[in-house]
Amino acid sequence: MTDADVAELKARVCDAIDARADDIIEFAKDVQSEPELGYKEVETTKKVVSLFESLDLDVETELAITGARARVGGDGSDDEFVAAILGELDALVNPDHPLADPETGAVHACGHNAQLAHLVGAAFGLVEGEAIDGLDAAVEFVAVPAEEYLDLDYRRNLVESGEIEFFGGKQELIRRGYVDDWDMAVMMHAGSDEPDRVVTSNFSTNGFIGKFVTYLGREAHAGAAPEEGVNALNAAMLGMNAVHAQRETFADEDYVRVHPIITRGGDGVNVVPAEVTMESYVRAKTIDAVDEANESVNRALRSGALAVGGDVEIEDFPGYMPLSTNQTIVDAYDDNVRELLGEEALSPGQPHLAGSTDMGDITQLVPGIHPWTGGFEGAVHARDFRVVDEEMAYIVPAKLTACTLIDVLTDPESREKLREAKAEKRTREEYLDAVRGFRATETESHLD
Repeated sequence: MTDADVAELKARVCDAIDARADDIIEFAKDVQSEPELGYKEVETTKKVVSLFESLDLDVETELAITGARARVGGDGSDDEFVAAILGELDALVNPDHPLADPETGAVHACGHNAQLAHLVGAAFGLVEGEAIDGLDAAVEFVAVPAEEYLDLDYRRNLVESGEIEFFGGKQELIRRGYVDDWDMAVMMHAGSDEPDRVVTSNFSTNGFIGKFVTYLGREAHAGAAPEEGVNALNAAMLGMNAVHAQRETFADEDYVRVHPIITRGGDGVNVVPAEVTMESYVRAKTIDAVDEANESVNRALRSGALAVGGDVEIEDFPGYMPLSTNQTIVDAYDDNVRELLGEEALSPGQPHLAGSTDMGDITQLVPGIHPWTGGFEGAVHARDFRVVDEEMAYIVPAKLTACTLIDVLTDPESREKLREAKAEKRTREEYLDAVRGFRATETESHLD
């Protein structure tokens, strides 16, 4: 395919997305108006499916309780090249956000509704722009559940009942084999405090372990006979202070972050707390750094129980793997940013972000990118997060992703580089062995 052919194909796709711009924006607002938490995104999935079906796509649902996917193009052979476009279905919890659901506190304060707009927008462009036949590859559009790592008691119940193994939706897709034949994966993310038309495409993120911690003591009358009790809240406070004492030992280059919360602090002010529960993440730039920091954190948490003579149980669950972007896709993506927005729109941003995403798990198996795009005001997850440029938030990312796929999929050299990059990554079995290695439970007892 000549450069002129590629340019004409990209123009058709962008025109098709522009023709659907009002529908894409309306869809994004509709998703925003009905936020749902992870593995509960029933209505949001239906909205995505409705638009996929309007394109006459065959849609598979209930990928991991919720979720949907549709594949177009390709020849169905075992060796066909497959490019996946992803969007995340779930909201997060921030009851103070003006758009939060009054009952659940759920709100799209991380821009996942924009991700879904980008997903369906790219589908409109590639299908209605009649680009698929020119790509000699399959394109899979995937609406993924449960990226936000929260509502953990609910997800733990799902694990215990055998409905899922992992808290993260992309981890579940990997486990169930949906990612096996992908050769590349692309998505986008809302930029934090980034109202301008800028894009950052090349960076890494932390991985993490998720933790449940339970301290057990002995209840007693807090006023009349506190000496007869064992105060589990004191154990938790001592454990957290011991964690804080570890912070100066974490190397700066490891980007370690530990941020516990107490989810149950006692049952009554006049009763010595006999059970206190906590949740936390231990994040770091590399898997080795996560393991090392987690060992220090667990040692510190155990010290709280020892100090008061109580018990502690520490449950570690697989969090997310570090994100690693692929340079071949980044180069194509950045070229399209230049074409659509100009050179000044490319922002180098920070080379490493201390947050986490389960897109990191995808990039352990498949070459991928996870660009941050502008059009958003306020920090992600905060009460003031909002869209201030609808075209940049919802329309431009769809064009960037669709055009990037056209560039990569029509270039044999790029496809070969991506196949080579995938061959160097983990297999599904290797990935599962690694992530399951994060799962552990340890207990320590000092109660008489």
